[in-house]
Amino acid sequence: MTETPLGGGGEFDRIRAIAAALGGRARELGNDTALVRLGDTTVALSADVSVEGVHFRREWLSFEEIGWRAAASALSDLAASGAEPIGVLAALTIPAQEPLSTFVALMQGVGAAVDAVGGKVLGGDLSRGAAIALALTVLGTATTPVKRSGAHPGDGVWVTGELGGARAALTAFLAAREPDPGARARFARPEPRIAWGRWLAAHGARAMLDVSDGLAGDAGHLAAASGVALRIELERVPCHPAVRAEALQAGEPAPVFAAKGGEDYELLVVLPSAFPGAVEFPLTRVGEVLPGAGLRLELAGRPVVLAGYEHFA
Repeated sequence: MTETPLGGGGEFDRIRAIAAALGGRARELGNDTALVRLGDTTVALSADVSVEGVHFRREWLSFEEIGWRAAASALSDLAASGAEPIGVLAALTIPAQEPLSTFVALMQGVGAAVDAVGGKVLGGDLSRGAAIALALTVLGTATTPVKRSGAHPGDGVWVTGELGGARAALTAFLAAREPDPGARARFARPEPRIAWGRWLAAHGARAMLDVSDGLAGDAGHLAAASGVALRIELERVPCHPAVRAEALQAGEPAPVFAAKGGEDYELLVVLPSAFPGAVEFPLTRVGEVLPGAGLRLELAGRPVVLAGYEHFA
């Protein structure tokens, strides 16, 4: 079995244990997608689960938004591999007492998210359960697939878009406040960066992943996969406009608040040192790749210790 080195945390401890148990029955676990070569085509596949009470609460979102959000999360893995979507398989678990309209609304949201990136709903499954859960399997193709494991010392570390918007909305929701409209949109209707991922893959991206568990956590996973060290200057992190107010409420500097937040589904990408940085979408250099191992976060030149989201903390 070939395995991509994994970062720390309870989720990845469990993946390591599963990989060890599977042995030769598994191959190259640890990337955003499974990349399978079929003739002249590389197929990219990934699975993602969205669970009521863990990833969303129905009092915060409409059923259409819940479906969109689940599909966008899964599709973001294709973006991180530089893949073009073909479609999704959607398996829904829903309490027996839910009306037919719940099934329809959830799948309307899934369908809208998939259609927005040029894919189709390919099928799925239905089951009864104690809470709503959506298990999405995404399928795409990649001309120049990118993994987490290609960074080299001297490369630059970049991030697309703005970070912290989803956390700003979540913080407001948890405090029983109405989120900033822009932040709410980032939480309820995230946009998988499919076109941006494909552009970056075609223009020399060495390594890439989507920021789903927070920059502070995901950067460490990329460093581990590539066998390098990453240095990130937090003051360079592009923050969503809603971050400043919520960071003040939390008593944190805005870039720290943004780096801790997950589910932005932006792309963290490593590009060669000569990359000019002139692109048609928001892309900000936030750090560099160094020899060694691990992640060094700095704010105004001082080390900062942060952690991303832990599924099994």
